[in-house]
Amino acid sequence: MSSQSQGGAAAGATPVRRITVPQIIARKGKEPIVSLTSYHAHTAQIVDKYADFILVGDSLGMVVHGMESTLGVTLDMMITHGKAVMRGTRRALVVVDMPFGSYEESPAVAFRNAARVIRETGCGAVKLEGGARMAETIRYLTERGIPVMGHIGLTPQSTNVMGGFKTQGRDEDTWPAHEADARAVAEAGAFSIVLEGMVEPLAARITRDCPIPTIGIGASVECDGQILVLEDMLGLNPKPPKFVKVYGTLGDMIDQAVGAYAEEVRARSFPSEDEVYR
Repeated sequence: MSSQSQGGAAAGATPVRRITVPQIIARKGKEPIVSLTSYHAHTAQIVDKYADFILVGDSLGMVVHGMESTLGVTLDMMITHGKAVMRGTRRALVVVDMPFGSYEESPAVAFRNAARVIRETGCGAVKLEGGARMAETIRYLTERGIPVMGHIGLTPQSTNVMGGFKTQGRDEDTWPAHEADARAVAEAGAFSIVLEGMVEPLAARITRDCPIPTIGIGASVECDGQILVLEDMLGLNPKPPKFVKVYGTLGDMIDQAVGAYAEEVRARSFPSEDEVYR
């Protein structure tokens, strides 16, 4: 396969410039921000045509590797998949998740690991979970040249503490804490913030008051942008979350295609004359 088909520019063509962090920030309150996850070069090549940024999420632990949660994902895994997505893209800003245990110990440890991610993958930013408790780390990273996307609300890496995947903000008494998290992340220098699994009125308030773009996943249309796990919206997850709209039926298509292939192999009708070298 040619380098052009893998995201390279054709000779003499006008080079495609990647969307930058300042361009994402400038979308606040203006044009909605489109995002999806991707973990492979080939899916990233498709998503790259439509998305403003692509998240190499630690959800790859479950989506690609069959893990029960994101907690077993390692830094090496994130870097491997980050490299693949970068190879498949030319246009979208690529953001790589910092996995559990790679940034919580101290700002210095977080910087060392985030710098490794950016250096080895070539991505444009990293994402880490946590609100006010991670503000010092976010500030430390951004002051040293590492763009950071925040993530508050339902934070999958903290599900053991939260007691599972629970919608955030159902009790209005908890709203001030979530709003304080958003303020802390923005003031620390994050360029955007993911709001996950959050009731609509709370997400709307945070979006209105927050100076940086909010990216919703299960947090309503009021956010400045939206993100979904690619495999969820393509119909590869048999039990997608409530907030997912399934735009495709890829799971059924793959099942039918593999079934047809198996049937033809057993019937010795594949390969036929069309698929044989003479």
